Amino acid sequence: MPREWLPSRLPIIQAPMAGSQGVELCVAVCEAGGLGSIPSAMLTPATLRDQMAEIRARTPAPFNVNFFCHAPPGPDPDRHARWLERLAGAYAEAGLDPSAAGSGPGRAPFDAAMAEVVEATKPPVVSFHFGLPDAALLARVKAAGARIYSSATTVAEARWLEARGVDAVSAQGAEAGGHRGMFLSEDIADQPGLVALLPQVVDAVRVPVIAAGGIADGRGVAAAFALGARAVQIGTAYLLTPQALTTPLHRAALREASDNATRLTNLFTGRPARGLVNRFMREHGPMNDAAPPFPLATGAVAPLRAHWEKRGSGDYSPLWAGQAAALAREEDAGALTERLWREAKATLAALRLEP
Repeated sequence: MPREWLPSRLPIIQAPMAGSQGVELCVAVCEAGGLGSIPSAMLTPATLRDQMAEIRARTPAPFNVNFFCHAPPGPDPDRHARWLERLAGAYAEAGLDPSAAGSGPGRAPFDAAMAEVVEATKPPVVSFHFGLPDAALLARVKAAGARIYSSATTVAEARWLEARGVDAVSAQGAEAGGHRGMFLSEDIADQPGLVALLPQVVDAVRVPVIAAGGIADGRGVAAAFALGARAVQIGTAYLLTPQALTTPLHRAALREASDNATRLTNLFTGRPARGLVNRFMREHGPMNDAAPPFPLATGAVAPLRAHWEKRGSGDYSPLWAGQAAALAREEDAGALTERLWREAKATLAALRLEP
């Protein structure tokens, strides 16, 4: 079946993972035939241009550029102060002055400046998280010739995305690491796991569906195709590759991960994201209504994170990971991409199914 909507040779998409990857991982996946990705929410337009130029200098393969689409909250000094009060004990233990805490966003949504970058550089695929940008900005991305993907955590979100002209929907199950892509609901209980969500999204929309969440080996890839996916998006499995920028503390935690080692938490950014449980999550969450809205919670945690990381501790670090973290291997990213597809094809053939 033709896959004009997906320009890569293999139907494997490397999930964009801000803070844990850069150009190296993207290029390695692209060279292996998958669709490598670059996360842009923490980049300036100039840095994004530079990274795309580097990717194109190193591989002719297509790639994906990912953006966030959240509505930035206005400043709320009172809530920020209350959040710092909650963290007063942690600051005192570390010998830190709470006035060192930042209150800036740390992550930016897709805007006119980034639209200019897309128009100038014409990436093959542009993907979005937390819905889509406004109609005028989205029209500019379409006019630049990019295929457009976005994440859905419910059937209602998938239908909303299809109605606005996306080329593919990424069905993100509750197992997925990192930030939930939810945008029509703030209730994390609304979002099902991938095995329940995927076939319902496939039935609900006509566009191709990408499976995301808890897929870390060939068996998971095969299962996603059996449930109707046309491609898979994989993140956590790449975190132990040498091309990833995963910190030594994060890598050590991943090596010790078990099936129940993660939780959804809003402590680090203000929005639910799945990560490995650490001291901060145990003592203050994992979900806490006092946390400022996304992405303003980050500033208050940053000094604590820096303090403890210098001392070899990930107690206040966002150790993003999905529920299949224990399946991750220390393996070259290109070899991993090829192995995932080879194993998936073998599994599907044994079941007499075709990808």
